[in-house]
Amino acid sequence: MKTTAIATTIMMICAAASSPLQAQTLEQWGASDYWDVMVDPSLGDGCLIQSEFDDGSIVRIGFDRTQGGAYVTAFNMAWGDIEEGEFYSVLFSLDGEDYDAEAVGIYLEDVPGADILFDNPDFLFDLAVKQTMTLYTEDGEVMAIDLTGSYQALEAALECQEEMG
Repeated sequence: MKTTAIATTIMMICAAASSPLQAQTLEQWGASDYWDVMVDPSLGDGCLIQSEFDDGSIVRIGFDRTQGGAYVTAFNMAWGDIEEGEFYSVLFSLDGEDYDAEAVGIYLEDVPGADILFDNPDFLFDLAVKQTMTLYTEDGEVMAIDLTGSYQALEAALECQEEMG
């Protein structure tokens, strides 16, 4: 799939944002390199990619078809001071290009996390072609993850989304 076709497809999905953790049961759809491609039935069969990292973080990037947006969600047992439902100002750095965002504190099976919703297709496309994503709060760096394989995984998630109708 060409880069412009990916951006157009992402824009169509995002144009049509809710918490991506409403359901805890995901269905395996496939895999791409370092990422699993899954379907979340609670989000209108929204497709997502998920991976676990050396620092204990689990990251999900996907589509919420019930609200017409996309999200990045991360969990880590070390983030025990997160309050569910609390809003946090965060900064994403994708290979040095910064994005301001607002995260909502969440828990999944007693694991604290942050849920960031967005409707800007440029962010998802930028994420797919970058190598490193670093997340900061006002207290400093929270996590830095290697995005190896995310471009191919997001292509697979788009194929999944097309299959879901």
